[in-house]
Amino acid sequence: MHIGIVGGGIIGLCSAYYLHKAGHTVTLFDQNPIADGCSFGNAGMIVPSHIIPLAQPGMIAKGMRWMLKSTSPFYVKPRLNLDLARWGWLFYRHANDAHVQRSIPVLRDLSLLSKTLYQDLAANGDLEFEWQERGLFMLYKTAAAEHEMAEEADVANQAGIEAVQLNGQQVQDREPNTRVDVRGGVFYPGDAHLNPNELISSLVTYLRREGVTLVENATVTGFGKTGTHIRSVQTAQGTYEVDKVVIAGGAWSPELARQLGLDLSLQGGKGYSFMVRNLVNNVRIPAIMLEARATATPMGADLRFAGTLEVAGTDMTVNMSRVRGIVQSINNYYPDIPVDLPPVERVWRGLRPCSPDGLPYIGRTNRYDNVVLATGHGMMGLSLGPATGKLVSEVAADSVNSLDISAFSPDRF
Repeated sequence: MHIGIVGGGIIGLCSAYYLHKAGHTVTLFDQNPIADGCSFGNAGMIVPSHIIPLAQPGMIAKGMRWMLKSTSPFYVKPRLNLDLARWGWLFYRHANDAHVQRSIPVLRDLSLLSKTLYQDLAANGDLEFEWQERGLFMLYKTAAAEHEMAEEADVANQAGIEAVQLNGQQVQDREPNTRVDVRGGVFYPGDAHLNPNELISSLVTYLRREGVTLVENATVTGFGKTGTHIRSVQTAQGTYEVDKVVIAGGAWSPELARQLGLDLSLQGGKGYSFMVRNLVNNVRIPAIMLEARATATPMGADLRFAGTLEVAGTDMTVNMSRVRGIVQSINNYYPDIPVDLPPVERVWRGLRPCSPDGLPYIGRTNRYDNVVLATGHGMMGLSLGPATGKLVSEVAADSVNSLDISAFSPDRF
């Protein structure tokens, strides 16, 4: 089949990889250069530990408190927008224990499949990228956070994801090259990390070499339809006949869905990252600094810091107050790492596509017989990319899926 993929982030690229491997002809469309996608500046963490969805008890109360502070890690930009109001209402309805318990096994299985596929990608010779299995720290400085992380560690262990609670000295013992000032942390030895810049570049190089057509700077303007069947993808550069279509447009997926007459509840969650270069005494184990909701990921001699979740539609402007919040938090945890507020031109920003229940959209929509959706992964896009791409290739071929994907139905709301 000739399959058109709309979206050149990690989900679109992984879908192209596995569809090509399955023997299909693939054309991938993106409105920008692919290197500008949200995945490129990602924190680079592969996190089977993240089995609790963003829609969870207490998150709304936290969000209300954080919204009052300009440097806080979470912010919803107030605006009169019916899509945002519907998203907020659906988030509220799913922020409960029952939803969390239903979500844990499906997120766990999706994440573990993705890690297994990453291990294969790192070993099979198709791609070249840094792959490290050093685990992940969830670091905290307060007794309240310690209690919260102890509960999450218990949930993880019950779900079969190993989690080890450590005191401050035990964290320091595992991080010999730089000082860590924390009360303690939870260590997830099954997590991993990679360099997303290398991964994306290597995927693009491989796909081009293998004959996959990548159409960049091509905004999709519509779709040619006959009843419930999509016949073509229409762009400013021309019309492309296709047999099937994959919508993997990240935060722009609702706009693409509207062109198909679909109502997809999804909001862009803006995040920022920047690099500290050539550290002599670098962090060894990636970490999430819990109270700050910021991350630190070693990439060779460099260290990438990332953070914030700013629900602001598709607004791509840089809010330096949020970046300042990341910078201010770092030395609270790593006091010996020199970090200054970077100039705005050195701050990368990207939009994570956030569904209201914290689960991705993967699968067919009942409206069409040849459309597959693959979006809504929130902050987990890079982590879940290979599993999603593999599932997309299976759905497109009407074959048996590696996992039960009913929880990810695009028609669930």
